[in-house]
Amino acid sequence: MIFLYVVLGLLCAILGVAFLHVLFLFIITAFVKVKDYESPSRFYRSVFIYYLRIVLFMFRVKIITSGMEKLADVKGGFLLVGNHRSDFDPIVTLVALRNKNFAFISKPENFKIPAVRKFLYKGLYAPIDRENARNALKTINLTAERIKNGVISYGVYPEGTRSKGKNMLPFHDGVFKIAQKAEAPIVVAGVTGTETVHKHAPWRRTVVHFDILGVLDAEKVKALSSHELADIVYGELYAATEGK
Repeated sequence: MIFLYVVLGLLCAILGVAFLHVLFLFIITAFVKVKDYESPSRFYRSVFIYYLRIVLFMFRVKIITSGMEKLADVKGGFLLVGNHRSDFDPIVTLVALRNKNFAFISKPENFKIPAVRKFLYKGLYAPIDRENARNALKTINLTAERIKNGVISYGVYPEGTRSKGKNMLPFHDGVFKIAQKAEAPIVVAGVTGTETVHKHAPWRRTVVHFDILGVLDAEKVKALSSHELADIVYGELYAATEGK
């Protein structure tokens, strides 16, 4: 009987904590307007990261980072470019870069998720419509302007969608125009291991590696074409992540 009481007590405690988290989430998003903001909210960013860390904890994801020291010399805004294997890639990246003023350029569907979309708007995440060139150009210009003015840095996946495995998909060159227009450096970041999270959780821990592979300075970004930049970044990511 004592064991049963202990189990029931733990279950009630877990449910109580979960209820408080949901209630807090509802309260802080209830009055957030869905609109474009001029600057990112530190408060909503920190809360968003907190909930993302809970997600990683629940799925038993451990992040191992390397190369973070390469960001020390990056002054002002930057464009982070990475490979894309899983829905966990942006979560891992945001948690790894939790001390940076940073957001993602994301697919429009993410801005329709209840509660989450309000954090995206407050954090200056930017939707990009790859099916409409005119709308995509608007996003490119907007994010480039924000990076150039030091408002926020952005991350993007040139593959356009998840590879769902260890092999990279071809790049869309257009996203590199963001860094060129912003006259900003490109940070190359590789992620490995995220494609196995859904297979392991919750029974096994997944070790995920987040690696800053290098930084292309603003002068180099300006001197090269978007196609040349895509080739260089693809090569770096391929060498560091392909098949791993």
